[in-house]
Amino acid sequence: MMKACQCILLLFSCQILYTRALECEVIPGTLRQIDAGLGLVGGVNNDNEAFLFLGNSFTRINASLKHITVGPAGQFGVSPTNIVFKFLSGIFRQIQGGLKQVDAGSEIVAGVTPIDDIFCFNKDVNSNGPSGIIPWTQITGRLKYYSCGPYSCWGVNSQDNVLLKRNVTSSSCGGSAFWDAVNGSLSMVEVATDGSVYGVDYQGSLMQRVGVNSTNPAGTGWQIIVVCPFGHKHVTFDLGRLWVICVDGSIRRCT
Repeated sequence: MMKACQCILLLFSCQILYTRALECEVIPGTLRQIDAGLGLVGGVNNDNEAFLFLGNSFTRINASLKHITVGPAGQFGVSPTNIVFKFLSGIFRQIQGGLKQVDAGSEIVAGVTPIDDIFCFNKDVNSNGPSGIIPWTQITGRLKYYSCGPYSCWGVNSQDNVLLKRNVTSSSCGGSAFWDAVNGSLSMVEVATDGSVYGVDYQGSLMQRVGVNSTNPAGTGWQIIVVCPFGHKHVTFDLGRLWVICVDGSIRRCT
């Protein structure tokens, strides 16, 4: 009943503007999660094998990861046992911390733990080596997914509520003291390096938040995007290209 109510609210109060279709191509392979930033694209499959998109295809790299992120803060991943790794000197090296999901889409690094606690560290901390002590900052609240961009950070909690954190900077990753509730319901959300916001809901619908900019980081409404014929699982955006994982694991690259 709650999910049905959420669906009704999504349709009538979330200011969905219109449905948009894109020109897409199928990329060989299957993935569970994908992330793009600064021209790099990485992903992981159901076997926790990690890949980077090199040339015209995904190439497996020597790492066992359940989540990977690439962006201005670097390349990071988390293992099936929630160990955090940073790509340094050609390999993923363990750093301090324990997360189930990590994001490097802005100048800070942020993520959530297996019990949905939220942590981040500032840009200056990112220069620490793998053996350095990292002063993670804990952010009040609980989220199952968290992603940051140039204007703000977005997250979703265990009830699929969408939340926005303002005033996040490279020297103050914790941002403002309060969360803004954003209308809508999502299972995951990603903020691109240009500030674009995309997400997927529990029904597999793909959404873009429209009207997002530096003066209005919350945007004005949701737009439905149709890429996969039977539903969507994960999404990321970079340099004008939308990368989508369909429910069957197939990969789409769209413009």
